[in-house]
Amino acid sequence: MNSLIDEWKFVAGSKYVRMIFIAPLIAALFFGLMFSHNQINKSPVVVIDEDHSAYSRSLINKLNASQYMKVTNVFPNRMDPDTLLANEKAVAVIMLPSQLELRQLQGKSSNIGILMDNSMPSGLTGIRTAISEVIQTENTTISLTRLGQSGMDADASKGLVSPLALQQRMLYNPTTSYVSFMVLGFVNIVVLMITTTAAGSVAPRLRREGRLFAGGGNPAQLWLRSVPYAVLSALSLFLSYGLLKQLGSMRFEASPFLFLIPLLVYSFALSILGMLLGYSAKDISKVGSRTSIVLYPSFLVTGIQLSPLAFPKAFQISAWALPMNWLNRLIRGMGFRGGSLTSYSLEIGALLIIIGAAALFIGLLMLREAGKTNTALEQ
Repeated sequence: MNSLIDEWKFVAGSKYVRMIFIAPLIAALFFGLMFSHNQINKSPVVVIDEDHSAYSRSLINKLNASQYMKVTNVFPNRMDPDTLLANEKAVAVIMLPSQLELRQLQGKSSNIGILMDNSMPSGLTGIRTAISEVIQTENTTISLTRLGQSGMDADASKGLVSPLALQQRMLYNPTTSYVSFMVLGFVNIVVLMITTTAAGSVAPRLRREGRLFAGGGNPAQLWLRSVPYAVLSALSLFLSYGLLKQLGSMRFEASPFLFLIPLLVYSFALSILGMLLGYSAKDISKVGSRTSIVLYPSFLVTGIQLSPLAFPKAFQISAWALPMNWLNRLIRGMGFRGGSLTSYSLEIGALLIIIGAAALFIGLLMLREAGKTNTALEQ
């Protein structure tokens, strides 16, 4: 217990307390405001109307009425798409062919082209869905009108043209809010960076002060020193998630105080892993470069910006050793889907395994170093 009290005193007088609370809250505030619109609406598109008819103008109005796109300009003649998309004033070009209205009246099909700038895929969110919905609705309306003109009953016409109707619902993040994955990931990365660096500096600091084996080489004395970092990290994440919920309208279905349990387990796994990474560092300044072993993979493969399913199986398996992988799964499970704590025993068990494995390696490293020290003293 003396080592725990000693570490609390050190943490209380260090910059860690200020950093672990201020930096994540600033990240939550800044990115929460930046992405407060939740989704990209009204992406700019231009239309090349070669038909110049009342029908083509009606179709342009329907495209412009979609919540996903805004027709910023209509050109009467064909132009080079590279010119229209060059200055990023539009993300797509829709081409309406000549004789569109005439072919529609004659019952003939026409091809409508759409060229999209996929250099920034996020700018195309919803455009393909919106255009498909407009075209599908237009096709159904035209078909029903023609069948009605031929004397067919309205219900029979609808059953013939659209025998199946698709109804879809987006669950857990219906507005595709960036706050619920990207901003949340930034906050988690900030806490990970600060906590692993601070916890990783414990052993090099004690070694420099000659107090690493003050407790007789018992690794439990070092394990206990991870408690302050774990507790403060969990509280910092708890406050940051609350700020995102209030400021960025982040959906969170689980009981906040119940979610403190997995947060504490995660924070202990993060602290003890950081302690392991920095244990053999000869100087505190070297710890930061070592924690990048956890930092960069956590940002890439744990589901912050891309789903882990987008990566090969080998990369998905490599993410199992990263505490943030299991935190993100707990957030998506308990936080967004509203699952109970018992439903996510796999994630919590994985974090406990990381804690046990890291603690075991720290103990082995301490025993080896203590043995070398004793041997040197005997000689």
